[in-house]
Amino acid sequence: MMNRKNRPIKWLSIILVLLVFSCDSLEDKKGRFLLKGNEKMDENDPKTAIEFYQEALDLDSSYVDAWYNKAIAHLQINQLEEAIAGFGQAIRYNPSYSEAYFQRGLAYLDNGEFYKAREEANWLTKNDSENWKGFFLAGLVFEKLQDFPNSLEAFSKAVELDPENSDLLVNQATIYYYQKDLEKAAEILETAEEINPFEANIYNLRSMLQFEEEKYQEALESVEKAITLNNRQPYYYNNKGLYLLFLGQLEEGLDLINQSIRMDESNLYAQRNKGIYYVMIGDKLSAVQFLQELYRDYPDMELVSEYYQKAQAL
Repeated sequence: MMNRKNRPIKWLSIILVLLVFSCDSLEDKKGRFLLKGNEKMDENDPKTAIEFYQEALDLDSSYVDAWYNKAIAHLQINQLEEAIAGFGQAIRYNPSYSEAYFQRGLAYLDNGEFYKAREEANWLTKNDSENWKGFFLAGLVFEKLQDFPNSLEAFSKAVELDPENSDLLVNQATIYYYQKDLEKAAEILETAEEINPFEANIYNLRSMLQFEEEKYQEALESVEKAITLNNRQPYYYNNKGLYLLFLGQLEEGLDLINQSIRMDESNLYAQRNKGIYYVMIGDKLSAVQFLQELYRDYPDMELVSEYYQKAQAL
């Protein structure tokens, strides 16, 4: 039988709990939702995180941290439009929020809106000129626009501001690679490796330099090191597949190229490499099928013109 003497204590406990929660300030309530969202992000659950951030915003539509974190969560699931809108709201309520400009610029870049990304870079280099991020973003934009001299200048400025940042050095080396200054690119990669030997992009780019020099076995070894450090990057598998083609391991190369396509169907370099494979096995119809559209739309892509002509000559 229930002890009646305990009842008032239980009811008193409930009343006290209700009083505590009813006395919560708006800051406390929205802060709890923000923290719950952050916890879900730590658990790699951005969809649930978005729900918690929205709860916070339902309490305070001008909550800058919730807008920003919600936008980051949208990025995690590749919802670029929603992310851009979220960063925009964070900037609306905090017009000097440099990190929101930077992240929105990157999102614009991923969304193919290069000129909008350039506007963000311009704002950052003007209003936060001692921070490398604006110049880094500018370098990425100029790279997309095929303006390599300005891209190199922007990346070089970013490196001046943060010389120990291996990512910046890899991007700088990439532009030298595009400009066919392989020696300078290799030199910068050596510096980047000294700073951060666990940066996978160093070894992938080094493999591309070695491929240009027809050092196919060395290129293979370098890209394998990149894959060891980061096995989720489809471009690494595509590059490994290409190197295997040139080492005569055609079927193994094709398997990796197909794996890259499964990871990223928009990888045009993988489509090119499949075309190269079909040229190598003498399948004219399939080779032309993969290379013809690339030759029409991207005639300057490395190896496309050469292998399209070889396909036609089969």
